[in-house]
Amino acid sequence: MTLINGLPAHVLLVHVVVVLVPLTALALVAAAIWPRAARRLGVLLPALGLVSLVSVPLTTSAGEWLERHVDSDPLVRRHTELGDGLLPWVLGLFVLAVVVWWAGRGSRREEGGGARWSALPVRIVLGLLSVVIAVGAVVDVYRIGDSGAKAAWHDGFSKSAHGEHSADGS
Repeated sequence: MTLINGLPAHVLLVHVVVVLVPLTALALVAAAIWPRAARRLGVLLPALGLVSLVSVPLTTSAGEWLERHVDSDPLVRRHTELGDGLLPWVLGLFVLAVVVWWAGRGSRREEGGGARWSALPVRIVLGLLSVVIAVGAVVDVYRIGDSGAKAAWHDGFSKSAHGEHSADGS
């Protein structure tokens, strides 16, 4: 993917990642800590994780195309390096989302003698893993987004509006 309606695809796709990864992280933590949330979210939790997972390589690929079509810049290279590190975090979100969803399904079968996922040690481990992966993913999205904004805007605007005069009247 290179262009969407004449704009670099990366500029548009990045919004999917910036919204879905933190949303998936929040849903995962809620579901891992609160079994009722896991039941309410149901299959939406792993679906959200899958869409997040698919969006990362699409956005990264579009970003690599864009990188080849802009002037070489250390800020762009730093952004690209950081962007390459997001996929493992989002893969972790997806895997845990599937595990939490699957385990939550088992809790409905408890009455029928099925596996008991809601046992406290399992919930604690899933909760801790989910919090660690969710925080890592969200922090990484923030760092990548911050570096991308700096790369895109570091020389692209004036601190004063056009036609504005400085305080000394000039």
